[in-house]
Order: sequence, then structure tokens, then C-alpha cells
Amino acid sequence: MDAHIKFKDLSVRYGERTVLDKVNVEFPRGQITVIMGPSGCGKTTLLKGINRFLELVDGAHVSGQVMIDNQDIYTPGVDVTEIRKKIGLLAQRPYPLPMSIYDNVAYGMRIHQLVGKGRAMDALVRHYLEEAGLWEEVKDRLHKPATALSLGQQQRLCLARGLAVNPTVLLGDEPTSALDPISAQHIEQRLIALKGEYTIVLVTHILRQAKRLADYVIFMYLGEMVESGTAQQVFEQPKKERTRAYLAGQF
Repeated sequence: MDAHIKFKDLSVRYGERTVLDKVNVEFPRGQITVIMGPSGCGKTTLLKGINRFLELVDGAHVSGQVMIDNQDIYTPGVDVTEIRKKIGLLAQRPYPLPMSIYDNVAYGMRIHQLVGKGRAMDALVRHYLEEAGLWEEVKDRLHKPATALSLGQQQRLCLARGLAVNPTVLLGDEPTSALDPISAQHIEQRLIALKGEYTIVLVTHILRQAKRLADYVIFMYLGEMVESGTAQQVFEQPKKERTRAYLAGQF
């Protein structure tokens, strides 16, 4: 496996409470890895370890290593802004910026000075809206407020905004949980279309969704990484009893 991301003995505490305990796992490049498990098992904490969002939580203590392209992103002196620029994030609910549809997509490119104004910017805004599957729905109202879009459209806009800064990794923290079934399907279709270009890591509590999307699976339980492997191996021939119980709906 060509591992894009590697966790080495990653442990996370919030105050005195251990949330992750010496997790060792790898995430394959250019595939969709799904982190699954029951509520409160550490899925989102594991995800936030990848973009250093953990340190934004009061009382959080992180130990171990997270390697992205063989660089430990927790090494002292690492540019956190540069790390996060390489890692897009889709949250549970979309949070469009209080500006136009066009400016939402252009915002990151302007901040990071990736492109100038005019036709070059116009072309890139269109490109990323197309990648997010939104262009045809908004091309005639690009300068209207993003908040006027439906919730599902806002989530695809957030996807376009995240892609516009040229990340290599895309994270999704239950990115369809607030959406209606049709909007959720749009997001799933885009993620499948984008894999290969990006390493995608998704948290989901929906087993059916995990089976639809996953190339690779990580099963978490009570802060431990119980099992990881290809989707076929984990879903059809799980090695661990706790994995088998979870897949059978016992908890």
C-alpha cells in the first residue's frame, strides 16, 4: 500500500480523559478511507489529528506522530497554516462565508495568492464549481449570496472552496449527516469522482454509506483502532470479534 498518511502511537487526552490510545494506522493514497465505529469511539478525534485541529480544543494533549508524505506534522516549528492548506475539510454542516458564491470559491486562492484577478480567476472558480458538481446550478447567479443556496448546495460550495487551495487530502466529518437523501447522494458521487486526485478520509456512523464509499476501512472502538484493511476484507472477512459484532448490529 502506498501510504499517504501514517499514525504512529498517536494518543490524545482531553484533560485526564484519554480519547485515543496509541493508534497506529496508515491511510492509502488516492483512495477513500472510511473511519467507522459507534458514537464516542474517537472517530472525529482521529480525523482532527490529520489537520491539527486537535490543538484548538482546550485541554487537549497530543503525543505520537502523524506523518503526511513522510513529514511529521507535529514536529515543533512546522508551519500549521501550510499543513492545513494541504488538507480540505467538509464539516457536518456547511458553513459558507458571508459573501457571494463566486467569492466563496475565490477566497482561499486570494488569501494564498495562488492566482490573480480577471479571467484566470474566473476560469478557476468555474473549474472548482464543476469539480464540486455545482456549476450548472449557480452559473447564472455567481454574485448572489452563498447563504441563499440550499443546504446541499452549500455543502458542495464548501467542497469547491476547499478544493480551490490545491489540497492533497480531503477530510469529511459526517459530511452528509445534515443533508436530505438527494443532496447526500450528490456529495457521495462527487467524492467517488474525486478519489484518485485526492486522498479522502471520511467519518461516518452509517454502515450503508461506509459500504458504498470505502476502499479502505478503519474500525474504532473506545479510543482504540480495532481493525483496518480493505473494504472487502473488513466487511466480508473481519478478523476481530468486535468488528464482527458491530457489523452485525449488536452495538
